[in-house]
Amino acid sequence: MTKPIELVIFDCDGVLVDSERIAVRVDASSLAALGWELSEAQIVERFMGRSHADMITDVEQHIGRRLPEGWEAGQLQLYREAMEAELTAVDGVVEALDRIRLPTCVASSSGHSSLRHTLGLTGLYARFEGRIHSAADVANGKPAPDLFLHAARRMGFAPDVCAVVEDSRYGVRAARAAGMRVFGYCGGLTPAEWLHGPDTVVFDDMRRLPDLLAGA
Repeated sequence: MTKPIELVIFDCDGVLVDSERIAVRVDASSLAALGWELSEAQIVERFMGRSHADMITDVEQHIGRRLPEGWEAGQLQLYREAMEAELTAVDGVVEALDRIRLPTCVASSSGHSSLRHTLGLTGLYARFEGRIHSAADVANGKPAPDLFLHAARRMGFAPDVCAVVEDSRYGVRAARAAGMRVFGYCGGLTPAEWLHGPDTVVFDDMRRLPDLLAGA
């Protein structure tokens, strides 16, 4: 028998903050400057949901050399400037959070400083302060289950009573590997077919999430 959901674990980028479109645009420009021409769709498929460290490793392997000194810091600054100019909360997520009565937390591939920044820019940081977990806290990022298991453990819940709200194929795979139920949000850049699978509800409007959780 399926146990009731007791904890809702939110990814951040693309789920709470509408950052994916901004980041993908920055990535496309920066990678082209290195000689690696990728479309935005290819960047979504290859990198979205993975940690920045994993992306750096893939880029260096592809271009066959170490990135120039200062490149990573410059890239993070480009993200920061673009986010400050354009970032908003995901459409409908504030209304959803206002209606969810279960305990919640964040588990994201982004680093803690980035999470403080983006959640702060959108007014969401106070809702999750003290309950924010990063891939920097664990040995292996998504699609490994480590981050979600870490978040559940820190929050004091067993994996089988946790639900994860994700928008990337890597995040969905990580949640399933952790033995958690998944709510796959396809209202952003990820095609719905990338999210379908076992123990997964796919939806495209954040305002529906409270009812979906209640009916799970």
